[in-house]
Amino acid sequence: YEGIGGFPIGTQEDVLSLISGGFDSGVSSYMLMRRGCRVHYCFFNLGGAAHEIGVRQVAHYLWNRFGSSHRVRFVAINFEPVVGEILEKIDDGQMGVILKRMMVRAASKVAERYGVQALVTGEALGQVSSQTLTNLRLIDNVSDTLILRPLISYDKEHIINLARQIGTEDFARTMPEYCGVISKSPTVKAVKSKIEAEEEKFDFSILDKVVEEANNVDIREIAQQTEQEVVEVETVNGFGPNDVILDIRSIDEQEDKPLKVEGIDVVSLPFYKLSTKFGDLDQNKTWLLWCERGVMSRLQALYLREQGFNNVKVYRP
Repeated sequence: YEGIGGFPIGTQEDVLSLISGGFDSGVSSYMLMRRGCRVHYCFFNLGGAAHEIGVRQVAHYLWNRFGSSHRVRFVAINFEPVVGEILEKIDDGQMGVILKRMMVRAASKVAERYGVQALVTGEALGQVSSQTLTNLRLIDNVSDTLILRPLISYDKEHIINLARQIGTEDFARTMPEYCGVISKSPTVKAVKSKIEAEEEKFDFSILDKVVEEANNVDIREIAQQTEQEVVEVETVNGFGPNDVILDIRSIDEQEDKPLKVEGIDVVSLPFYKLSTKFGDLDQNKTWLLWCERGVMSRLQALYLREQGFNNVKVYRP
């Protein structure tokens, strides 16, 4: 088998990846790990607890598969107050660029706090309105931290193919996209003076506060933290007459090692389809989520609880 190539992790310096859970940020994180960097993760939460759970899954998966020899940080910043301030005070056309500038400012402060040399983003030239050369230059201008964009010349198809190869495609397909909803008619060629004039309306103490309150965890603790957070989701090792086991492993894993348990029905629904398909299941049943190691089933149980489904438990025989 051919290896992934590149350099061993730790031979290059540390970077901080701005991870959203989508195709681009997962692949760009992997590319810097492959190049020998220890990749830490910075997540801007725009969509509540369910969004953060999804992104934690992606970051934990990438670290566990490609970088588990080294400790890394997962930093989550609640960006909802910043988005609220932008929506309230900033002209519609400038919102996208200003949101990205705020993210770079915040990530640069985090990088400085932990002695990290560069930021990594998944931007590709011309893919969305904020990713024109003019706008990228304006976004970079707010910080003197080096910003690496390993996907800058990649097509979306190429990025999706890479995501498929490294195993993040299924996560990305179910991840909600929040940045795209912020502006109705975004500018593709922002003017520096206009952007700066708009930013004068912004209360920067809000940005300072969310960075100050950022939640920083060792990525190895994500599984343990999930155990604590899912206290209200019961873990069971037996089953009752109204219970059904829900095998949430990927299709490949299920085909390799089918799950058969005597005396109970087993239904297959891969984790990446839960957000869209769980509601179609019989809600009079109690669903016992199962996966090989129990991490994904706990995360998904928490996610479903967030969505208002109380008929879920974690099955650990």
